[in-house]
Amino acid sequence: MRELMLVTALFLVYKLGRLFANGHETRAFRNADLVWDAERAVRLPDEGTIQQLLLHGEPIVRAANTYYAAVHFPATLAFLVWLYWRRPAHYVWSRRVLALVTAAALALHLLMPLAPPRMLAAAGLVDTARIYGPSVYGATPETDSMANQFAAMPSLHFGWALMVAIGLIAATRSRWRALWLLHPLLTLLVIIGTANHYWFDALAAAALLGLALLAVRAPGHRTAPPPPPLPRALKAPSLPVGAHR
Repeated sequence: MRELMLVTALFLVYKLGRLFANGHETRAFRNADLVWDAERAVRLPDEGTIQQLLLHGEPIVRAANTYYAAVHFPATLAFLVWLYWRRPAHYVWSRRVLALVTAAALALHLLMPLAPPRMLAAAGLVDTARIYGPSVYGATPETDSMANQFAAMPSLHFGWALMVAIGLIAATRSRWRALWLLHPLLTLLVIIGTANHYWFDALAAAALLGLALLAVRAPGHRTAPPPPPLPRALKAPSLPVGAHR
């Protein structure tokens, strides 16, 4: 029960913290212009290239919107529940890492409000969730009471998905465990293709996760204790000075 309350609190802090960042629309759009220009300056692929892959068919774009809306929280919760029952040490480690990443992300949301690319005129992207559905956001971002739509940087969708994959790879021994990386890869394509995030949002989330992984020691990496002293009977007898065996 205690662990369920801790995990629930993590999700509530995530949701409420994003709401506290509302009301900074002017800064959010100014920051969006800076991020967009910076991505072009370093020659990152245009987010529109990924979106065009989704727009080849309505079932594809609807599936991407559904993945964005419905997989993020349940997948992370299922990951933590499985670890709690099957890998307790990895559960504690993963929970601490996710808590650190989430806290750092919320701080960055407050310091740097950022409008997503679907709102940026210069991007020329389609708001796929609004047009094709389903959508988790209100029609008017400034008055959305369910989520802060100006908290794009960093992408916790990607950060949590990457931690789920890393955590499952660390906690399992299957030869196929590297396939868990498909989850953050698919999440990356979805958040970019639906125009909810920039490439930099995912890079920032990965950087925060890397710092959290450095800060929280993974299970199985403890320093081995020194060996106990040998019993007196097993110690080699001392010889007097000048004596020979």
